[in-house]
Amino acid sequence: MRVAIIGAGPSGLAQLRAFQSAQEKGCEIPELVCYEKQADWGGLWNYTWRTGLDQHGEPVHGSMYRYLWSNGPKECLEFADYTFEEHFGKPIASYPPREVLWDYIKGRVEKADVRRYIRFNCPVRQITFNEDSEQFTVVAYDHESDVVTTELYDHVIVASGHFSTPNVPDFDGFDRFSGRILHAHDFRDALEFRGQDVLLVGSSYSAEDIGSQCYKYGARSITTSYRTRPMGFAFPDNWEEKPLLLKVDGNTAYFKDGTSRRVDAIILCTGYLHHFPFLDESLRLKTSNRLWPLNLYQGVVWENNPKLFYLGMQDQWYTFNMFDAQAWYARDVLLGRIALPDQAAMQRDSQAWRDREETLDTDESMIVFQGDYVRTLIDQTDYPSFDIDGVNKTFFMWEEHKHEDLMSFRDYSYRSLMTGTVAPRHHTRWLEAIDDSLEAYLTAPDEQSTPAPARQPVKAI
Repeated sequence: MRVAIIGAGPSGLAQLRAFQSAQEKGCEIPELVCYEKQADWGGLWNYTWRTGLDQHGEPVHGSMYRYLWSNGPKECLEFADYTFEEHFGKPIASYPPREVLWDYIKGRVEKADVRRYIRFNCPVRQITFNEDSEQFTVVAYDHESDVVTTELYDHVIVASGHFSTPNVPDFDGFDRFSGRILHAHDFRDALEFRGQDVLLVGSSYSAEDIGSQCYKYGARSITTSYRTRPMGFAFPDNWEEKPLLLKVDGNTAYFKDGTSRRVDAIILCTGYLHHFPFLDESLRLKTSNRLWPLNLYQGVVWENNPKLFYLGMQDQWYTFNMFDAQAWYARDVLLGRIALPDQAAMQRDSQAWRDREETLDTDESMIVFQGDYVRTLIDQTDYPSFDIDGVNKTFFMWEEHKHEDLMSFRDYSYRSLMTGTVAPRHHTRWLEAIDDSLEAYLTAPDEQSTPAPARQPVKAI
């Protein structure tokens, strides 16, 4: 059996780890080939300064920016088979920056020795399925050897993510705006906007976090514009929310409530598209960003062709440990440990989950829904069980702390649901922690060679 895995981000790496886990327990595993378009693993956590096209002329995959810190407690995403404490040799605070999380992701797969399965700098161009042979044809381009390869596989697992193709709306006057307009996908450094009046269009996580970054690194003012409902946080004095942007004229933005605001830059925090240009039409998932996309049995198996799998395609409260649960489930289907029902039964099961999703009306209900989903997957495999109710409760506390103060929720600590250890407080408050490097995070200020400067507050104008 040959299996192609598309992407070596957290989902693809979870799939490689799942197979390696079975192998170390004495199970024979399929031949695995993982295609990764970037030069290193980690997906979005593998930071690049590049935007637009990369060094090979490929669309830049990463939406990661400098100074990003986890916007949720690490205790809610911890691997059940590889804890933060095991990786770092000590407890660490609950909100690590990007470089720390990337190091953690890499640590597990380095220990599992799965890098040999990955072909780097090797984007997939096309995947088709032959009904007669019941095999997939995968066409990929190897940038290192400048060779186009065509290979046959018995199964394909799509783990390429859905936060890399931006959804970019247009507004009247954009073509004449005299400042900078960019999507969150191309945001890299909040220092670019120091001293500027910044408008962010959108009211979800990107707007919330990029706005926080711009505040932290010295933007003069921040305005966020929402389409349906405001975020409703307790914002700093120089941050305000407005209804939907209608148009811009010169450097003036006009909003639905009749107000206007002078702005220097506009950042579109308007989400991402599920985009799979390499997949044949019959194989392509089409969905908005939601907790239960249809046509995926157990959120993983492509119901129209159960030889195809998707990982990580849901809107996400749970992340790394949900990807693990999905990867272990897909592995066990491929190894014959889990028998799939017929297509009609799969569709009924999916519709039941969708019907439940349609009733959800609070963040708390959505968290519980996804926790129940993760539990359903884990109960069918040998993935280490963990306290999902405890994860849900940690998410609830996180929500409360965010609404108390968006600028200080990262200063809280939580208990690991894997080890029981309570995380220590970080040595520096998030607002004063200007240096986001792994070294600065793990080293107390009095042990650092150069102390990080504190943020200089900027008065609202």
